[in-house]
Amino acid sequence: MGSIALAAYRAARGDKATSALAFNGMLFDFDSLRKAGIKLDPSWSDGALAVLAHWNSHSQDARKLADVVPRLHANKKLTPVHRDAANLTAPFRPERIYCAASNYIEHANEMGTVLAGKAESKPYMFIKLSNTVIGPNESILMPPETAQLDWEIELAAVIGKPGRRIPLDKALDHVAGYSIVNDISARDLNVRGDYPFKFDWFQGKCHDTFAPFGPWIVPAWSISDPQAVEMELSVNGEVMQKDSTKNMIWTLREQISYLSTIVTLQVGDVIATGTPTGVGMGRGIYLKPGDVVTASIDGIGTLTNTVVAEKRL
Repeated sequence: MGSIALAAYRAARGDKATSALAFNGMLFDFDSLRKAGIKLDPSWSDGALAVLAHWNSHSQDARKLADVVPRLHANKKLTPVHRDAANLTAPFRPERIYCAASNYIEHANEMGTVLAGKAESKPYMFIKLSNTVIGPNESILMPPETAQLDWEIELAAVIGKPGRRIPLDKALDHVAGYSIVNDISARDLNVRGDYPFKFDWFQGKCHDTFAPFGPWIVPAWSISDPQAVEMELSVNGEVMQKDSTKNMIWTLREQISYLSTIVTLQVGDVIATGTPTGVGMGRGIYLKPGDVVTASIDGIGTLTNTVVAEKRL
């Protein structure tokens, strides 16, 4: 069985995004899959959200495609989208991205964050909205108001089954797949002194383009244990973050269960599970225009974005 994923691409700048199946870095649109004799529900062509909405049945289709696609390609019965016309976009634009703060002890230490013991605590979550989402190779806009733009690689879980008050032992049943989120942060905008409230997560983390997402979504069954995944982020080729999800304080199961006591999780919700040590603030260095940020997670792929200065109006 090969590695497959749900993806989206534009054939040219300005074109509407087209759904596709990614296999070993190649993209296959669903029209070509049907022409090759593969029977697929029409919703496969309607984007990742439509596929996720029927994930119970489509998950089985995905397993079959993982066997069939490489065989058809090897027999030259299936041709991938030409690379020059395959401009990857975010697999879809989630309306809600729930983000876990201070979910690795070493990251909390580098940020000077003093955490209570896990037995006396619960996950700390905040939210990013759809305006923050960009895809592979799209530009991270650096607002003129910040001088401390920072990176945070995170394993992203995509919800494929809605739920409220989800028990721990059922939590992963609600995950359709996994991707990468880079939680871009303006550290100097995260704090303010004009109110009695110390932190301003909205101002520091919710600017346009502050959530690169992708490069695609791999089915949940392709990652046997989300708590045993290696992550790495580099800036201009220099490795900044390198860690494993085994070092999370709050596991994905625990995050899902906790979130669902507050909101009903919906199909298409994304959970960014926290970042490990190695962020810019901990090193005293920050992103600047022209920097290339590359986030990689084993079993998923690589997400690369370049920082560009946002122009004042």
